[in-house]
Amino acid sequence: MMKQLGMQVEQIEDVQQIVISTGKGAYIFDTAEVAAMTMQGITTYQITGEPRFEAAVQEIPEDDVKMVAEQAQVGLEAARGALQKTGGDIAEAIILLTSHV
Repeated sequence: MMKQLGMQVEQIEDVQQIVISTGKGAYIFDTAEVAAMTMQGITTYQITGEPRFEAAVQEIPEDDVKMVAEQAQVGLEAARGALQKTGGDIAEAIILLTSHV
């Protein structure tokens, strides 16, 4: 019936890994079944499997680390840690380091 509709389905064999990268990280399928479906000249891929998610490592500019360390009067590692916790927000990192709750 699929052939009558002009659809071709092909299983892709020996798939070792699939990675879908996004701005927030990567969805990684270590084992998956993949089918390529072609209909009217357009190929669509269907992935079946369970992915694991790996968050993207945010790069914190060294100038930001130095500024936060200076303003909060802390070491560079503490400043870097606060920037990572706050998603790179300089003001929030300074507040985090200087608030004594």
